[in-house]
Amino acid sequence: MRFMSLVSDFAMRGARRRIPGRRNGGLSFALRTGLAFVSLGVAAALTACSGSGWDQAESSIPDPAVVAQGKQIFRFDTFGDESQWTDTLRMHEVIRTAVDPTTALSVGLKVDAEALPSAVVAGIQNGSVDLKSPDTTVALLKLDAVIGLKGTVETINGKDTLTRVGVTCALCHSTVDNSFAAGIGKRLDGWPNRDLDPGAIIALSPAISVAQKAVYNSWGPGKYDPRFNQDGRNGPQVIPPAYGLNGVHRITSTGDGDDVAYWNRYVGVTQMGGHGSFSDRRTGVSVTNGTDDLITAKLPALQAYQLTLAAPPPAAGSFDPVAAGRGKLVFNGPGTCATCHSGTEFTDANARLHPPGDVVSEPEPNGAPSWASRSATKQYRTAPLQGVWQHAPYFHNGTAPTLEAVVRTYNTRKSLGLTETQIADLAEYLKSL
Repeated sequence: MRFMSLVSDFAMRGARRRIPGRRNGGLSFALRTGLAFVSLGVAAALTACSGSGWDQAESSIPDPAVVAQGKQIFRFDTFGDESQWTDTLRMHEVIRTAVDPTTALSVGLKVDAEALPSAVVAGIQNGSVDLKSPDTTVALLKLDAVIGLKGTVETINGKDTLTRVGVTCALCHSTVDNSFAAGIGKRLDGWPNRDLDPGAIIALSPAISVAQKAVYNSWGPGKYDPRFNQDGRNGPQVIPPAYGLNGVHRITSTGDGDDVAYWNRYVGVTQMGGHGSFSDRRTGVSVTNGTDDLITAKLPALQAYQLTLAAPPPAAGSFDPVAAGRGKLVFNGPGTCATCHSGTEFTDANARLHPPGDVVSEPEPNGAPSWASRSATKQYRTAPLQGVWQHAPYFHNGTAPTLEAVVRTYNTRKSLGLTETQIADLAEYLKSL
């Protein structure tokens, strides 16, 4: 009770400092098959006319106030998707009764250590905070400390009770640096949460069928299918990074949209369940949630913030610089990588897309349908490589566990004839990007 009281007092003080206009929000994926499904932004998409309000190709620096607004939207805005996660999926009931912090961390949810008051930090360290109690999860939600989840906590019969919950973009596209403990630390916006198991989380809902639960539980950590609730076909993709997108026009693995706002609208409406509309005649997707639009006006600021997220540099000592130097020669020479991974962003996506026959990542695992066949373009873009060291596994379907496995796959399927030394050197070069 002392911990809950402390959290309540801290949250009350924080509420007076909230940014005007900030809405209750949550993760970055959602669902909607018959009822509603999940999506935390994932790779690939189809999305309608979005009108981003800021040309992604422009190199001018956006207004810092707009970027700051976009940061708040990215982290905390649900676009009204509580109507899906709470009213339809009843996830607030699951969380407040069965999801303690230990369980939450085990399915990849992250905690923002900077949102925790010092007394709570001390309580976690000395064991006085019960990490096996769902009440503690509710307390963390009250502090806005669970990344990607936005909860409404009310006092009912003298007890803090979670009454509504939604998800935000940050659920899938942020993680933490683990500086406090595993899964607890400083936010790393734009980093894909490859520990997150969205399917396992959705499968906890009491409002979905046994057959749906089986599909969701088949995805595993770091994967999500942002089309399943639209076409009924199961082929999960790895959650992609949301950093390093400035200057890249085709931001999904199939190049369906020309800017970030396109994908944000698709995910916000069709996956998170936010209020607004999305339609794309190329795929036949047309979804409208609610009678209001809580997404369109926020797309320019959201995109502005996302385009400031730079790819992280590799850590010192994480690669062999001498071998990487040799690998660069392989990249530009016998490896033929530079043919498609060109320019400063290491991609030709702004100029062209590629037919499935050009890629080495198909066929999909477990007999899943071609990812390109489920897209608007029916093609693939060349993935940018800045920060590629950070987001294993690789390819849109995660079939390569390491960068060396990526190189070996290309070497085999493209008959490149690289030696073992060249393969190792090229992998070291990729680690350096």
